Amino acid sequence: MSKAIGMIEYKTTPSGIAAADRMVKTAGVELLEAQTVCPGKYIALVAGQLSAVQSAVEAGISAYPEQYIDSFVLGNPHESLFQALYGTTGIEDVSAVGILETYDVASIIVAADVAAKTAIVDLIEVRIAKGMCGKSFLVLTGEVAACEAAIEKAKEAIAESGMYLDSVVIAHPDEQIRNSLL
Repeated sequence: MSKAIGMIEYKTTPSGIAAADRMVKTAGVELLEAQTVCPGKYIALVAGQLSAVQSAVEAGISAYPEQYIDSFVLGNPHESLFQALYGTTGIEDVSAVGILETYDVASIIVAADVAAKTAIVDLIEVRIAKGMCGKSFLVLTGEVAACEAAIEKAKEAIAESGMYLDSVVIAHPDEQIRNSLL
C-alpha cells in the first residue's frame, strides 16, 4: 500500500471526472476508485507518496471550485480502512458497536481512520453514499469504552466541516443486530 491516500468529492459527475483527470495528470498517483455515488455526486480516490497525493488533491479542488464538496489527504491510513470500505473484514465477535453517519463521503473516511487509530476497535464497514442519498456511515466494534472513545474522537475530527450527522454506541447488541452487521 502506498504511504498516503486522498479523495475529492464533487456535486456533479462531469466536473468530478474532469477534476479526477487533472489529479492523475498533476502528480504520480494511482487512481484507486473513481465513480458516481448517490445522489449523482462523484468521488475520486488516489494513492501515492504524501507530497504527490497532496498535489493531486489540491489540483482536484481547484479544477471546478463551484462544484467541489469536500476532500481529504491521509498520510498513513489505518490498515483496516480498505477492508471496511470494500467489505472484506473478517470480524466474528461483537462486544459493542459504534455507528457514525455523515452527509458526505470524504468525512466518513476521515472519521473511520481517526476512530481506528484512537482505540482498540475493529472497523466492520464503511459505507460510502451508495443508496443513501449521499450520506455515508461507519460501523465499528470493540469494548464499550473503546467504541465510545473512537466515536467521540471521530465526531471531533469531522465536526468543523459540518458534515457530521449522527452517532451511537450500543453495548452488547442483540444477536439479530450483530448478525445483520456481520
